[in-house]
Amino acid sequence: MTINGLNASTIVFDFDGVLTDDKVYMDQDGREMVCCSRKDGIGFDILRKTGIKLFILSTETNPVVSKRAEKLRVPAIQGATDKADSLRQIADQESLDLASTLFVGNDINDLPAIRLCGHSACPADAHPSVKAAVTHVLTTPGGQGVTREIIEKILKIDLATLGSR
Repeated sequence: MTINGLNASTIVFDFDGVLTDDKVYMDQDGREMVCCSRKDGIGFDILRKTGIKLFILSTETNPVVSKRAEKLRVPAIQGATDKADSLRQIADQESLDLASTLFVGNDINDLPAIRLCGHSACPADAHPSVKAAVTHVLTTPGGQGVTREIIEKILKIDLATLGSR
């Protein structure tokens, strides 16, 4: 699927540092909480309307990832210690073309997956080696609505037009 010149049929998002601000909050019982942006919720609603396949790929195995993915209505693959291998498995299972996949990551463990995909992006506060490797460095920090910038600046979808429908 080509949207405004970008041939992307799939977008795969890292979770921590992309859909969160890369911080973890822990209560006295060891329960973890993270900070996510509601802008991403609306962003995923918009992305679903385009027909692009969406996934979350996380190294963590954590109920907070599952709950956020459930709320976003996006499949989440967790416990991905080798993200490139996990991405290949997703591609095989879902018959995805990695050349038309946009991977969004922020840290060094994302680099192998970034290198596999035809398109890649990272938040403004990503690790310098990730910024050097991706095709798009965003101006939005992780957890602050990364999906919205992807929609507006990479896919070039006019949100004002969508809002008036």
